Amino acid sequence: MRRLLVVAVLVLGAGFLVPGTGNAAVAPAADGFASVNALGRNGTTGGAAGPTVTVTTGAALEQYAGTNSPYTILVSGRITIDDMITVVADKSIIGVGSTAEITGGGLQLGSTTRPGNNVIIRNITFSNASDDSVSVTNGAHHVWIDHNEFLPGYDGSLDIKRKSTYVTVSWNRFRGSDKSMLLGHSDSYSADVGYLKVTYHHNHFEGSNQRHPRARFGDPVHVYNNYYRDIGLYGIASTQNAGVVAEGNYFENVPYPCHSVSGYADSDPGRLVQRANAFVNSGVCEAGGTVTEPSTFYAYQLDAASSVPAAVTAGAGVGRMS
Repeated sequence: MRRLLVVAVLVLGAGFLVPGTGNAAVAPAADGFASVNALGRNGTTGGAAGPTVTVTTGAALEQYAGTNSPYTILVSGRITIDDMITVVADKSIIGVGSTAEITGGGLQLGSTTRPGNNVIIRNITFSNASDDSVSVTNGAHHVWIDHNEFLPGYDGSLDIKRKSTYVTVSWNRFRGSDKSMLLGHSDSYSADVGYLKVTYHHNHFEGSNQRHPRARFGDPVHVYNNYYRDIGLYGIASTQNAGVVAEGNYFENVPYPCHSVSGYADSDPGRLVQRANAFVNSGVCEAGGTVTEPSTFYAYQLDAASSVPAAVTAGAGVGRMS
């Protein structure tokens, strides 16, 4: 630990110029719901107000992620953990170069006693998690999850639940995962009503199975310009009166692009508006009902669905941050 603190001081003295990161410590601004001024926050800034440290061990990552003050935490190399590390408010956790990895465990944003608000996670590969790779929970708000790669683990790749809200999930790659993205804790957890405002854009789902996302209660949930390729079960499920706007996505080899007004599994129906999507060798996107427009909350530029495969294949995942 003493050696790690020395490294942290050297990083600070270098003015954030860490070899292999370019300007990774100075992330561009979040967009989508993570950019909205609400709940006492002016968008999502992560650990920008605090010092920058580099970590190479699980113990160091856990220490800084759980400290009650802002930090930008640079993850260098592969870090092996065996459980969920709790991330509390005002943190940026950013991978160095293209080799940063968290394996064996995952990150939980917030606990029942300490919130995980204002958190940025970028440029990290998550693999072989013993539970979820990333869990946004316990009322966490203003979270930006960007340019990561999610490989299969025991449970979900990325869950957002328990009254969490104002989250953007952008430019990530999900490869071979089963339960990719759950939104909403359960059918019976109606406390999620009024929360779960999430933007999903320019993500690449490749050979994954389900939950891209599976949404409960959230309204609006904005799913745009994502690339779905070779999906096992379904793309998007809107249930429990969730309101999803799905637009400009490209579905390729997806048997059921969308579930909504018929419900899904044991969940009651949701609402889904679909427009300007492309369907190649795919089924029908089930849609119905009305949904609050995301443009009520933020501005965005929709790309043509035909351009999505090339743009997302080139730009999503680790090592491709702007």
